[in-house]
Amino acid sequence: MRYDIDTVLAGNQLKMPRIALAILIFVVLLPFQAVRAQQPPVLFVHGNGDCAALWMTMLWRFESNGYPRARLHTIDFRNPTARSDDGKPQPFRSSAADQLAELTARIDEVLKVNRASKLALVGAARGGLAIRNYLQSVGPAKVSHAILAAAPNHGVIASTTTLVGSEYNANGPLLRRLNGSASETVPGVRYLTLRSDSNDKFAQPDGRYLGLPGIPTNVGFDGPALAGATNVVLPRLDHRELAFHPQAFREMYRFLTGKEPRLEIVPMRRPVLDGVVSGFADGVPTNSPVGKAELEIFEVSPATGERMGQARYRRTTGPDGRWGPFHASPNAYYEFVLAVPGYPVTHIYRSPFPRSSAVVHLRPGRITEADQGAGSVVILSRPRGYFGHGRDIFLLDGIVPPGVPPGVPSVNTATLRLPPGPLRPVRAVVNEERLTVRNWPVATGHVVIAEVND
Repeated sequence: MRYDIDTVLAGNQLKMPRIALAILIFVVLLPFQAVRAQQPPVLFVHGNGDCAALWMTMLWRFESNGYPRARLHTIDFRNPTARSDDGKPQPFRSSAADQLAELTARIDEVLKVNRASKLALVGAARGGLAIRNYLQSVGPAKVSHAILAAAPNHGVIASTTTLVGSEYNANGPLLRRLNGSASETVPGVRYLTLRSDSNDKFAQPDGRYLGLPGIPTNVGFDGPALAGATNVVLPRLDHRELAFHPQAFREMYRFLTGKEPRLEIVPMRRPVLDGVVSGFADGVPTNSPVGKAELEIFEVSPATGERMGQARYRRTTGPDGRWGPFHASPNAYYEFVLAVPGYPVTHIYRSPFPRSSAVVHLRPGRITEADQGAGSVVILSRPRGYFGHGRDIFLLDGIVPPGVPPGVPSVNTATLRLPPGPLRPVRAVVNEERLTVRNWPVATGHVVIAEVND
């Protein structure tokens, strides 16, 4: 909140002398402004194959606790997926050195915009390795805090025969360098790591979740912890939740501010939404912007998924791929209809947006060989967490969608292929969230995504 003292003085109903009232306001507001000034800018760094959109709810929670929106920043790595071998070029994939260069440039941008000398870095999974690489390669001068959520700090495997050259191999060049001293942290920076007790699929003693069942990984559940850091265990949380769950937010906020936060998101009266359209290259997700993408946004009934009138918004993207701004209602359910050349028309149904966001990034779906012959394909998407049998509720059209493996939660999408038939409601449920989509037909080049916020 901003205060204009002249405006307050003009409305002085206490009839106090203007100078006395000004002094009173200054004394009352000084501690509040001082606390805000002490809060460092924060740069959120996404993980492998991901984009800045995953930080949306985390940004909302920081804002809801008074953290200045202008001091919260994200990065979109152009090619977010790691190479199979970090030392060998691979189309549309990035090396640790590629990410280091992009992160270095973005850190300098954030500091310049905020006129700050230091910032805090928050990384999810691979993003944590990029942060550690920056601190060791460039140095700690510009960083006050480093928060590493589910970062594979000791690899997903320690092997001389498997994943040789991968940045995720504890015996590979990157992790040998990062972990090569008694203290695995860089002096002058406060470190926090967040890990699960046993529910992180990339910190498992068995290679099952790497496609190597029965093969020891030589990595324990404590693989994300670091010598020299504050290491916090969040029981039952999965690999993604360790970065995006409300309990993860609580630990991050407390670490940065020393205060206990509220966990609920405070709605805005009129959220403004924006983001970038991106796609795939050789089957690999990229964050390169896509121009000439056509977008329509419809408000839909939460009970039936039917459109409530004409499109609320239309836009064709330019070279920067940006599709907004769209002025939304905080309680409305929306259908984003995205038409990108070379992709099926994608109907993305979303839970309500209680607050503004500039990282509502959109990526079209794809029709696979397994989808051929289906009447419609509905994908249930939980970007900020995996589906865990016995832990989570996840339903499509009243049933648990197939393809979600038992054990440690390990997938964040589930696909239901429905028989041909007329357009009808398809109910999607993920824990406390409910939304309804429509079964648009595959035969005419449509795919449906039901995406939740949690």
